[in-house]
Amino acid sequence: MSKITFLGAGSTVFAKNVLGDCMMTPSLQGFELALFDIDLERLKDSENMLNNLKQSAGSSCVVKAYTDRKEALRGAKYVVNAIQVGGYDPCTITDFEIPKKYGLRQTIADTVGIGGIFRNLRTIPVMLDFAKDIQEVCPDAWFLNYTNPMAVLTNAMNTYGGVKTVGLCHSVQGCVSHLFKNLEMESEGVQWKIAGINHMAWLLEVTKDGVDLYPEIKRRAREKQREKHSDMVRYELMFRFGYYVTESSEHNAEYHPYFIKKNYPELVDRYNIPLDEYPRRCVRQIERWRTMREELVNNKNLEHKRSKEYASYMFDAMETNNPFKIGGNVMNTGLITNLPKEACVEVSCLVDASGVTPTYVGDLPPQLAALNRTNINTQLLTLEAAVTGKKEHIYHAAMLDPHTAAELSMDDIVAMCDDLIEAHGSWLPKFV
Repeated sequence: MSKITFLGAGSTVFAKNVLGDCMMTPSLQGFELALFDIDLERLKDSENMLNNLKQSAGSSCVVKAYTDRKEALRGAKYVVNAIQVGGYDPCTITDFEIPKKYGLRQTIADTVGIGGIFRNLRTIPVMLDFAKDIQEVCPDAWFLNYTNPMAVLTNAMNTYGGVKTVGLCHSVQGCVSHLFKNLEMESEGVQWKIAGINHMAWLLEVTKDGVDLYPEIKRRAREKQREKHSDMVRYELMFRFGYYVTESSEHNAEYHPYFIKKNYPELVDRYNIPLDEYPRRCVRQIERWRTMREELVNNKNLEHKRSKEYASYMFDAMETNNPFKIGGNVMNTGLITNLPKEACVEVSCLVDASGVTPTYVGDLPPQLAALNRTNINTQLLTLEAAVTGKKEHIYHAAMLDPHTAAELSMDDIVAMCDDLIEAHGSWLPKFV
């Protein structure tokens, strides 16, 4: 029996989307859906939910929960990763509250920035433990990473874990439809090309019937920018650098040195930037789970409509050899020629029975590559810190982060990192 293993299966709603999709895919019938999570209560919830869904969908997939990670992985053909190390409390709270004492404000803190650095440092060791198990019990498995920080974790698994890994993010999938909906433009029949790095990939081309749509996009965006809306940072980046970026304005506000500045507090209001947004989302999700748990977990008539998540379509393409195109995070094997070869990049990839084949992009426009490199610098130094155990590289990563460096002195950056290391305690390995 072929096997799909889901690590972090206590993410019940996401497990429903990904594994519910698999249950509705003809080529995946008969697969074992192996569930693993360190939270045994949430693991049981997901097992109950998926068994109910299996019955109502008439699927022949077999749902099995494991308390032993290695056994969950043993013989897997595909592995889906959706873990979050440290959760909202204590780690996310720590990532926000300690920098705030130094006057450093954040919105999401899960990609780069000081919050992204420490999320990486506590997650990479866990991921590399996964890699050791995979090397032992399912060395040929494809590893689909949905966990942030996407670029660094995908890089770690490929470079140091020796595991066939592709990172998957929703930002490419939703970029054009989101932009066109906000600008009240029709997206049917639109062709587009996106490349860059995760959360900072660029809409390089957008056409319909051979006509470049960027002039009309920018015209409408300038009209819309006269009043407050939820995407003001991305529009401003487009006006200044020429291209629209894939990830949301609340994310991109903290990837650059231009928008969240304690000496210019009016910028937060001008660009409608939601400071401390991610902690608020966490609280809302915790409250929502309390109200939706019963109807989701114990609903014998639970139904599912196949989502737009890439995973089941990728598995189907590998099983049937019917090609499917994705936006994937992969190592930069000469794909984007003006970004470092050590970086993880986000490009179009073809998926079929041979696996995941990334497509060549060439040079990005120089200003876009330059912006990407500012984030890649921090990503690569964070990875260096994680694999060497050297504290100095944590400082390097933070001092090179665009937003952190724009706000704090080097002394304060080092002191803040030390405070974060101490506050994380056993959530981090020992650094010297």
